[in-house]
Amino acid sequence: MKPVLIASLLFCVCAASAGAEEPFRLESDVKAPDWLTLKGETRVRYESLDGQFRAGRADSDQLLLIRTLLLAEADTGPVSFGVELQDSRTYLGDVGTPLSSSFTNPLDVLQLYARFDDLPGLLGGNANGQLILGRQTVSIGSKRQIERVEYANVIRSYTGAHFISEADRGDELHLIYVVPTARFPNSRPELDDNRLSGDEEQWGRRIWGVHYRRADILPGAVPDLWGEVFVYGLEEEDTEDFQTPDRSYIAPGFRLYRKPQVGQWDIDLEAALRKGTRYASTSPADTQSLEVDAAMMIAALGYTFDAPWQPRLSLEYYYASGDEDPDDLAFDQHERLFGGRRTDLNNTSIHGPLTPANLSAPGFRLQVTPGERWDGWFQYHAASLASETDSWVIARLRDPTGQSGSFIGHALDARARYWVVPDSLRLELGTSALVYGAYPKTVPGGPEGNRTLFGYAQLTFTF
Repeated sequence: MKPVLIASLLFCVCAASAGAEEPFRLESDVKAPDWLTLKGETRVRYESLDGQFRAGRADSDQLLLIRTLLLAEADTGPVSFGVELQDSRTYLGDVGTPLSSSFTNPLDVLQLYARFDDLPGLLGGNANGQLILGRQTVSIGSKRQIERVEYANVIRSYTGAHFISEADRGDELHLIYVVPTARFPNSRPELDDNRLSGDEEQWGRRIWGVHYRRADILPGAVPDLWGEVFVYGLEEEDTEDFQTPDRSYIAPGFRLYRKPQVGQWDIDLEAALRKGTRYASTSPADTQSLEVDAAMMIAALGYTFDAPWQPRLSLEYYYASGDEDPDDLAFDQHERLFGGRRTDLNNTSIHGPLTPANLSAPGFRLQVTPGERWDGWFQYHAASLASETDSWVIARLRDPTGQSGSFIGHALDARARYWVVPDSLRLELGTSALVYGAYPKTVPGGPEGNRTLFGYAQLTFTF
């Protein structure tokens, strides 16, 4: 079924609901006991792409993605026990579809944890503490360093400990020590068949972090300005089941953030360095250590107008360093490890040409809120490689001579969301375009044509 037809049918559902005098609501007489929380969601998304930019892939593509989440949490008083199941499947893909474990993860345990509440805090006498042990998802601050993804069909989880301390005025201290979970299946044809295969902890990869968020750091000069400082680390070693580049990273950084509000300026400035070592590949025969010196930064300045639809306009710039010389003993590319990219850069999944690695992308964003049930945004980036000799990471294209230039192209992305049934059923429509610049047109093995077009229609039922 063509995406235009699917989108039209979904829009008709919205229009019929919008025309009713009172919004339809789903209600149930079945109530769980007070100590038990049950909730979940089912999401269906159809995607279509025309003009593939990835090396070695077909010109067009489509995919149907279905994700179901179910969380059960039992509160026994001082400790709560939770389990969340995730079932992520894909259909309509072919040999040219860039499937991976971020698309397909049939029925598995996403979270299995014990949470200890009302512990002593670390931010003064009135601070509260909370400790989560076990398999869990993690999101902190802007989610650029570590995130529970929303748009991706498969959510990543971790196993370990996450301690959170909160003060009365809103300050937060996060301490984490976790290992990532390897998602299976991770190879064709198992991915195409949605084959059941249990996820496993990657015990040879350890992530630690200290992240402090302080509210209202300049109350007299800039009210409601948040400040954050953090440091994250990654240590890897090969195991019998998983080969790694043996990365040993430390990444300090900071963030200044002022939430958008009507009639005022807002800001989001975040930067992080990355120091350490790694090998060039995961091959056990690769034992040449490379020095890592990488960095990322995003700067956004916005204003929300006191007008109908509350339009917010922001100027933005995203930078992530690239590797200048492929033949030296340094690796300067900023890799995206566990943080998000869709919110800042572009619609992802079978699209997603931009990622925070070897990227320089100035642009702007326009957000609108027509009503309680509608919201949307449009964004534009003029995307270039930070280093002409490093790769366009998502496309897997590289010109080590630098003669193909650096301009990837003009990236345009838009999204609109509508609550068909408030707090229960939401429709989302999105579209993207990448108009190629000089680099895709001249790099060896580059894509054909002049642009990539992408669109999706999505329904999410929350219960």
